[in-house]
Amino acid sequence: MSARILVVDDVAPNVRLLEAKLGAEYFDVVTAMNGVDGLARAVESQPDLILLDVMMPGMDGFEVCRRLKTDCKTSHIPIVMVTALGERSDRVRGLEAGADDFLTKPLDDLELFARVRSLVRLKMMTDEFRLREETSHALGMPEFEVGSLGADIEGARVLVVEDLPSDVARIRDSFASHYNLVSETSCDEALTLARGGAFDLIIVSLSLTGGDGLRLCAQLRSAEETRQVPILVFGDGDRGRVIKGLEIGVTDYLMKPLDRNELFARCATQVRRKFYQDRLRANYHRTIELAVTDPLTGVYNRRYFTHHLETLTRSGRDGATRFALLMLDVDHFKVVNDTYGHDAGDRVLKEFASRIGNSVRSADLVARFGGEEFVVVMPDADLNAAARVAERVRGRIADVPMAKNGSGQGIPLTCSIGVTVGYPDEDPQAAIKRVDDALYAAKAAGRDRVVTRA
Repeated sequence: MSARILVVDDVAPNVRLLEAKLGAEYFDVVTAMNGVDGLARAVESQPDLILLDVMMPGMDGFEVCRRLKTDCKTSHIPIVMVTALGERSDRVRGLEAGADDFLTKPLDDLELFARVRSLVRLKMMTDEFRLREETSHALGMPEFEVGSLGADIEGARVLVVEDLPSDVARIRDSFASHYNLVSETSCDEALTLARGGAFDLIIVSLSLTGGDGLRLCAQLRSAEETRQVPILVFGDGDRGRVIKGLEIGVTDYLMKPLDRNELFARCATQVRRKFYQDRLRANYHRTIELAVTDPLTGVYNRRYFTHHLETLTRSGRDGATRFALLMLDVDHFKVVNDTYGHDAGDRVLKEFASRIGNSVRSADLVARFGGEEFVVVMPDADLNAAARVAERVRGRIADVPMAKNGSGQGIPLTCSIGVTVGYPDEDPQAAIKRVDDALYAAKAAGRDRVVTRA
């Protein structure tokens, strides 16, 4: 795994040593000799990780970290603070400033590289969603608020897998009322809980007496439901197991005996990153939804309908049955616009789409084909069943006026519907042509009727 690492340290030998070690592992290394230059290089080079010395003249590492985490251009970049300071209070101060980890000199190479690779993996996953969001904006999609990594952590759901009562009590005391905490002693029960519990953080002890915490971490990383959930492990003297955990996807660790302040700071860092990634992921899915949805009526658009029909016919060739296709058109829609205005016309189309949706099965797809034309795809339906559904829709449109106008009066409307059946071994465009012909025949015959074409 290659990545760009920014090293910020005012001691030249330290910089050269880290540059040599990271270069030997095929990382691209960028350097800065003080805090001010480090801030500038971070914005300029957009590294995948920053190794930041704490003790620097002028602007120390804590201040540099705070500034990086409050700048939207750099807040998403993981920071590992590197220092000779060994006090827990210093680690907590660094974590509270926004650091993702805190390594003490002299650095252990295995621990350094395991930490670097773990954080780079997280960064690359975040970058993928950030890139998708930027692409969506470039294509004209609306921009949704993402916020920063400093989001509120209240109410996060945390699963703790620990069978030592004193440590469970310490965790509860540390979290107080901030988190919704669930504890479990069994690895099997914890895995079941995690896969169905929508947790924001999972804490696993590597010294469980009744199970293998490391194996549980591997299972959590391989399960689809928990693949994106941060995992923090408690080590108990064996750093080899901790490093192995980082290699299989653990996102952070803490060595026993537990310090309450450091525990809370590390958990808060992981929860904030999880919330940030959740917002990026949610925004991406909202963008995808907008790309396939008609903005006026909320049903699928023509692009999605065409793709869905192609997918249905392809899967049909593997054994699926035929499908029914309805095409619906609002009769004399131009008169609505001319008489009541385009706002009323928009209300009519929204209500028309809603009545269609309420008249078909949940498995059926409703889409706006264009203008006042809509289509319905009914998987595994024959012509007679589809015709009955079409007649039900026609009746619900004709029987009750819709879209109140300015004077409070309803607008009476009818619709014409064409119905056909599509087959797995035909071009989907042939089915579209056939149902379009059926709709044309319904309009030519006087409108407000259903016409079928086999």
